[in-house]
Amino acid sequence: MKKTAAFILAAALTAGSLAGCGSKPAETKAPAAETTAKAEEAKTETEAKQVDAKDTIVLRLAETQTETYPATMGAIEFARLVEEKSEGRIKIEVFTGGQLGGDEQAILEQVQFGAIDFTRVNFAPMTEFAPILNLLQMPYLFTDADHMHRVIDSEIGTQLLDSVEVGNFVGLALYDAGTRNFYNSVRPIKTVEDMKGLKIRTTQSQLIVDMVEALGASATPMAFGEVYSSLQTGVIDGAENNWVTYDQNSHYEVAKYISLDGHTAPPEILVCSKIVFDKLSPEDQQLLKECAKESELWEREKYGEIEQEAIDKVTAAGSEVSELEDREGFVKAVEPLYEKYAGDYMDTLQAIIDMQ
Repeated sequence: MKKTAAFILAAALTAGSLAGCGSKPAETKAPAAETTAKAEEAKTETEAKQVDAKDTIVLRLAETQTETYPATMGAIEFARLVEEKSEGRIKIEVFTGGQLGGDEQAILEQVQFGAIDFTRVNFAPMTEFAPILNLLQMPYLFTDADHMHRVIDSEIGTQLLDSVEVGNFVGLALYDAGTRNFYNSVRPIKTVEDMKGLKIRTTQSQLIVDMVEALGASATPMAFGEVYSSLQTGVIDGAENNWVTYDQNSHYEVAKYISLDGHTAPPEILVCSKIVFDKLSPEDQQLLKECAKESELWEREKYGEIEQEAIDKVTAAGSEVSELEDREGFVKAVEPLYEKYAGDYMDTLQAIIDMQ
């Protein structure tokens, strides 16, 4: 029978207290051999309960994306590795497709207080707790995917994971989420001028809102689940996201113009509730971290494969792909954002730039 981690810990304590009782033979007329046998039987049952409690730690991981999304696949691989390496002692149930809620911000609040054990989210909602994460969202910072990977694999990546502890989270992995591009239903975007007047859906991140506004478009923060219908009905003209999301959520059906501007390339983050994490033994905490890192590298390779499949699919379906004709104009337009959002972390920002 599945038990929550809290219940299991209570059961383990109860079993421990029981183990201290009953081992002293009670005054009885039963033969000594029979009494000893019963005591041994009771001891065996108690030990079995302790082992059973220890072996059935069941935790929950909330996912808003479907099981075919690369970062979600990374989370599923993390759960598989934990169960495998703990020999079934720790099981993580992954609830995909918003089964535990479709809003990342709401899920994070539950993780904060230990109602949900793990989640995987994009960087935008996490910056509310750890503003330093904005560094990996700075527009036109990364030159390519390899540049971003070098940063994640460095001490900077560790620093960023550690930064979320202030929000009562434990950062475990940074999953590849590709490069984000603008797409819309109105026209190709090749110059900054082409952005003017477009209503672009954004995440709740103020940095991303400011970036879209700096480029001359109108930012429209909106829940992800509303994007397709809003594109379809003209509530918004476009959005910004990676190739895989553009494909798997069928946004290419209602926004055929995609511009390869590559404005940001933020990874997605796997976090655990610190309340839950702190209840685990040091050995189990280390196990989670090792499995998370292994799943991170696994997901990175998988993302590249799925991204190429997405590109092939949407272009075959008729999406019009365009390159920027004035990249310098885009970069210049967002320059003021660096002081606003990265001003307190200039040394780290410079270290990221030096890794190009």
